[in-house]
Amino acid sequence: MTAPVLPRSARPAAGIRSLPARVAAANPVARLIASAPIVAGLVLTIDPVSAGVALVLELLLMPLTGIGWRRFWKATAIVWVLAPLGAVTILLYGQASGAVYFSWALVHVTEGSVALAIASVLRVLAIALPAIVLFAGVDPTDLADGLGQILRLPQRFVIGALAGLRMLALLGDDWRAITLARRARGLGDRRGPGALLRQCFGLLVLALRRGGLLATAMEARGFGGDVRRTWARPSRFGRIDAALIGVGVVIAAIAVTASVLTGSWRFIGG
Repeated sequence: MTAPVLPRSARPAAGIRSLPARVAAANPVARLIASAPIVAGLVLTIDPVSAGVALVLELLLMPLTGIGWRRFWKATAIVWVLAPLGAVTILLYGQASGAVYFSWALVHVTEGSVALAIASVLRVLAIALPAIVLFAGVDPTDLADGLGQILRLPQRFVIGALAGLRMLALLGDDWRAITLARRARGLGDRRGPGALLRQCFGLLVLALRRGGLLATAMEARGFGGDVRRTWARPSRFGRIDAALIGVGVVIAAIAVTASVLTGSWRFIGG
């Protein structure tokens, strides 16, 4: 009789005693649930106070995730670049209100558009940063185990999504193989939208073929049957998982309360 294989998040490891290490080993489902209240609180309003408070609290708690600042900046660099770029459109073409700072043709930079652009930047950062940090290094199999055992999602959906996610890593290899094959046939020097579309179509055909073979293989091994399946790696919730979810709720509550008390709350549907 063999012992069950534990998921990485539940395997005891030497030296895991510090709080950052425990948070880093938290259940992936707990990380998913912890980010949900933050997202829910910030999507209801678009004001700089709620997003700014949430962002400050997240940055203060970032060392407790165990990700390390160097890895943090490397993983989130794209967000710090794209968030201000996305706000430029709001700054130039957002709803005009208050004092006018610059106006030319359709471009109107006003007091209201500036405030809206700042709120948008903070909002994107406050939503994206915790999602990236919490899911950095998450094993897809651990996440699938949690979705199936803890959230009780349909097993066919969970296993299928996991299989598809595992196949994503092969798309890069397929793209390089198609490129080499086209070069061998003397088509590698062709450029332009037509050549790109033909190569993308070839990649789609390979993906569909692999998906069909994978579906057949999984069906042959009993996936998707009526018999209740078992899990080789149990996924459980612990105190650190409950604490992580509580931190997400507290951050969202503080951000929303600060926005309401300062009169900055701006319901997005209003």
